[in-house]
Amino acid sequence: MCTRRSRSCGPRSTLPFVDLGRLALQLERALLPPACLLCDEAIPMSEGDALVCALCRSRWRPVPAPVCVRCGAPSPPEGPCRDCESWPPEFGCVRSAVWLDESARRAVHLLKYDGWWRVADAMASPMRTLDPVAEKATLIPVPLGPRRRVQRGYNQAEQLAEALGRVSGYPVAGDVLVRTRETATQTALTPEARSANVSGAFAARHEVAGRVVVVDDVFTTGATIIAAATALLTAGACQVDAVTFARARPPGAALVP
Repeated sequence: MCTRRSRSCGPRSTLPFVDLGRLALQLERALLPPACLLCDEAIPMSEGDALVCALCRSRWRPVPAPVCVRCGAPSPPEGPCRDCESWPPEFGCVRSAVWLDESARRAVHLLKYDGWWRVADAMASPMRTLDPVAEKATLIPVPLGPRRRVQRGYNQAEQLAEALGRVSGYPVAGDVLVRTRETATQTALTPEARSANVSGAFAARHEVAGRVVVVDDVFTTGATIIAAATALLTAGACQVDAVTFARARPPGAALVP
């Protein structure tokens, strides 16, 4: 029997628990709401800690069907697709979430050059419904060379793969592929020069098993993805597919919805 009041036998406190950290965050959001990186408008509290507002994400224009079953380009009116006829037959398919229009291009630039690595979360959201990630696979980002990685502080493709892994539940293997040499920036190169620039530029650190999905930010000609896929197939992958956030519009397709 208790003879004196103590902490163990006294009445329990009925005061509600207050998460001061969360309360401070909510107060900060109310007084200083974050601005969307693309339009500079305030982001509502209902959108959490997003860096790109829902309205701007809705402006990203999906690549519409029908598309080539391999390279994801808008299907030609007749005949075989010339964009991927020279691709290795062992490679599976590539799909891109949106066109590389102004808003999507700005998001890529923020991720790639301006240090906003968390914008990858918004970019990965439309990628989760692409065909190559409909079934479980290991996600493998296209690697950067050591010099560019030091300059940027991170690999933008790896940030995309990690974000896609979080929303899909798929594993990410960021250390499988390496660049065997530094390559020139692909931006100003012709399709032929792009292929030559990245030919043999990738290698796998170890044997690769099962099905893998290569992840990159932008699809232009497919040269980088095919070079990376070739290295993974050589290392033993049974199937290699690929996904990118954006796809550059082909010549003459500026008005395609």
